[in-house]
Amino acid sequence: MEIKIVKTQNKKVKPEPSTLGFGKYFSDHMAMMTWSQEKGWHNARIVPFENLSIHPASTVLHYGAEIFEGLKAYRRKDGGVQMFRPIENVRRLNRSAERLCLPTIPEDMAFELLTKFVEVEQEWTPSNEGTSLYLRPFMFGNDETLGVHSVHNAEFVIIASPVGSYYKEGINPVKIMIENEDVRAVRGGTGYAKCGGNYAASTRAGKRAEDKGYSQVLWLDGVERKYIEEVGAMNVMFKINGKIVTPMLSGSILPGITRMSCIEVLKSKGFDVEERLLSVDELVSAMKDGTLEEAFGCGTAAVISPIGELMYDGVKYTVNGGKIGETTQMLYDILTGIQWGKVEDTFGWVYKI
Repeated sequence: MEIKIVKTQNKKVKPEPSTLGFGKYFSDHMAMMTWSQEKGWHNARIVPFENLSIHPASTVLHYGAEIFEGLKAYRRKDGGVQMFRPIENVRRLNRSAERLCLPTIPEDMAFELLTKFVEVEQEWTPSNEGTSLYLRPFMFGNDETLGVHSVHNAEFVIIASPVGSYYKEGINPVKIMIENEDVRAVRGGTGYAKCGGNYAASTRAGKRAEDKGYSQVLWLDGVERKYIEEVGAMNVMFKINGKIVTPMLSGSILPGITRMSCIEVLKSKGFDVEERLLSVDELVSAMKDGTLEEAFGCGTAAVISPIGELMYDGVKYTVNGGKIGETTQMLYDILTGIQWGKVEDTFGWVYKI
């Protein structure tokens, strides 16, 4: 595939690693590709980072025709840069596109544009402990009409942001509130797709949790309001009586790549992993009788985030004494070790630039 590259004439000053936070700074360039019914995918290019110009009637603004992904590039000790399971992000992007009736992208085409973009921007990958280059591919419908119909024109864009920890707590345990009013998604809806609407629907509950001193909410299912689903920006796992229990992928939960990686690591270590329905009543019972040994979220942004406190119906429950558990720490060490090239990748997950 031909990719046109136009280098910026005004390079940005890179921020100090200690000030990064998450998603506040952006690299010099962005990758783009256009789709139309007539031409298919065309005009692949890497251009200077700038504002997008879209028509006021653009489909994305009125009907939410938008999907996105999140993955990272990491700086190894030898100075090289690598990505973690990028082809899985490409595949999930296409599953989301199919659900939102956006055009899918041939895997090899999307992968080539992504890797070329990281190659161009690799100097933006920080080297400090716990930092990385967050990559945000996204696609949106761009028809210039107010009619409701399948998308006839779309744009695919990739931007990059050097980041530190997603949570201010870092690897320290976070406090999570179990939400029992709003719902995020239902089976048959867009819960398994990574689209902006899912996150917009979660904002109100997230604000309520934040006002009470909690980092995020833990969602219950949207039908019976009793089964654990996922945390706002992460999948979730629990260690109950020595077994790892995580909500099954029922169509309303995002099929997380970090989730998938955790399961593979855990099974390789001999853990019994159950992907099943987990009711909030069962979880509360396990918290009360002490059989809940550990709880943690897992996702690209935070990697592994231990949960030190859960609150449900106004009652607070401390998990593992508010400390990170042994299994949680093991997963964090292995995954981040592979991602930063400190641990041998026996699974074949990294892609070196």
